[in-house]
Amino acid sequence: MATDTSRPAPPPPVGPGTQAAHAARAFPALLRVGLSEVVAYRAEFLVWILTTNMPLVMLALWHAVAADGAVGRFGQREFTTYYLGVLAVRLLTSNWVAWEMSMQIRDGTLSTKLLRPIHPLYAFAAQHLAAVPMRALVISPIVALLVYTSSDRLVGHDLGLAVVLAAALLGAWLLNFFMMVLLGALAFFIESALGVFELWIAVYAIFSGYLIPLEALPGWVRAAATVLPFRFMLAFPTEVLAGLVERRHAVVLLGWQWLYVAGAATVALTVWRAGVRRFSAFGG
Repeated sequence: MATDTSRPAPPPPVGPGTQAAHAARAFPALLRVGLSEVVAYRAEFLVWILTTNMPLVMLALWHAVAADGAVGRFGQREFTTYYLGVLAVRLLTSNWVAWEMSMQIRDGTLSTKLLRPIHPLYAFAAQHLAAVPMRALVISPIVALLVYTSSDRLVGHDLGLAVVLAAALLGAWLLNFFMMVLLGALAFFIESALGVFELWIAVYAIFSGYLIPLEALPGWVRAAATVLPFRFMLAFPTEVLAGLVERRHAVVLLGWQWLYVAGAATVALTVWRAGVRRFSAFGG
C-alpha cells in the first residue's frame, strides 16, 4: 500500500531541555511584560503593599510588652529590628501564584498558556520576579529606617553573613514560589483549593515568624517551627538580616533551606504534571 506523503509529520514533542531553552530566550521579554503589568496596575499593587502591615501592628504590641523588660533576647530595639526586617523580607519574597493558578484552572484560561512554547510556570515566575524591583523601591524607606535604628547589628558588618543573606532571600523566594505552585495545582483535583490556600496562610503566619519571633513561641510550637519549612520562607532570612544568627549556624540553616527548596520543587512539579494530565483528559 502506498504511503500518504501529503500529510505533514507531527511536530516532535517538546522536552524539558527545549522548554528551558525557549524560556531562557524569552525570560527578558517576560520580565518586561510582568513589569509593565505592575506599573499598569500600580494602584492595586500599592493597596496590596498597604495591607501587609501586620508586622507593624505586632511591633507596636511587642514594643509595649518589652517596655517592662526584655523577652528573651528581644528588647524594644531588637523587636524593632526584627519586625522591620520581617516586613522587608516578606515584601521581597512573597508571591500570589496559587491564587492566579486556581482562578485560571477553574475558568479554563490555563488551556491557552499550555499551548504556548513557554512553560506556564516560567511565565508565572517571570511575572512575579518582575514585581521585585517595584517592591524594593516601596520598601526602601523601611530599609533606611532599619539602618538608622539598627545599623550596629545588621548583617552588613559580616561579608560572609551578607552572602548567606543573599542566598537565603533567593531560597525564600523559590520556596514560597514552589509552595504556591503546589497549592495552586490542587485546583486540578479539588474545588476548595483556595480554602486550602487560606488555611495555609493562617498556619504560615504562626510558624514562619510573621506574627511572633520563633524564640517567643511557647514550647512545642517553637520546636515545630524550627524544623518546618515555614521558618525558611521568612524567619531564617530575617534572623540573618537582623544579626540574630552566627555565621556557622547560618550556613547550616542555609543548607536545610535549600533542601526544602529542592523537596518543594519536586513535589510541586509532580502534582502539576499529574494535574495537567487530568486537566487535558477532561478537555480543560
